[in-house]
Amino acid sequence: MTVSRDIRAYLTEMTNAAIVEELWAMHAERMAGYGFDRLLYGFTRYRTPNSLGDPNDFVLLTNHSADYTDVFVGEGLYHHAPMVRWALEHEGACSWRVLGEMMAQGNLTEAERRVIEFNLGKGVCAGYSISFRSVSSRAKGAIALTAKPGMSQEAVDAMWEEHGADIVLMNNLLHLKILTLPYVPPNQTLTKRQREALEWVGDGKTMQDIAAIMGLTQATIEKHLRLAREALNVETTAQAVAKAAFQNQMFVIDI
Repeated sequence: MTVSRDIRAYLTEMTNAAIVEELWAMHAERMAGYGFDRLLYGFTRYRTPNSLGDPNDFVLLTNHSADYTDVFVGEGLYHHAPMVRWALEHEGACSWRVLGEMMAQGNLTEAERRVIEFNLGKGVCAGYSISFRSVSSRAKGAIALTAKPGMSQEAVDAMWEEHGADIVLMNNLLHLKILTLPYVPPNQTLTKRQREALEWVGDGKTMQDIAAIMGLTQATIEKHLRLAREALNVETTAQAVAKAAFQNQMFVIDI
């Protein structure tokens, strides 16, 4: 596959993005150029056989309106979305024309049909979904690319024939880049002291060591760690270290 000079320049710009917000803004603008004016990206590291994990732990990025996301995400409609089910079971890109095929074959539950009706009512009618490959059975990431109002699925599929490989490449890089950047769900931000204490725990230091290094009492160190556990909504300090590392909140360079 030959990548155009324009796309190479864009991919370079993506890799140089310093924060998620910057990366997401440039990607939303780029995808709009292909007719996808609404995007919904989601990633979880806490998937189980029966759940995607706590929604508060999701990496969730979107430019959909609040009246859409408040219901689709906030009220848990995504649990029954057919394309979410597809993304959990597959990897790669999929045209939303499969929804019509599912309906024709009677492969949708009543809850899934309600999701489709809701989407149609919000103008989420045509598009593509991309499910990203993961090396962990607990992690899953995907993005839904919604076509602009008035653009038919047939038109989307025709555009994809020409540009689909480039679009998949750009979205794959988006996903990989997001995994390297700090992304903190609401109410899970650590203070500098909490982060520092967790970093020393991650380095294998004892409470006594950390107190000496930070110039604080052991009681104060334990307080910082307790508040870190509360902020991250975990029970143990080991879980806090793992979660803070997943969110790229540890060993970050302040800029």
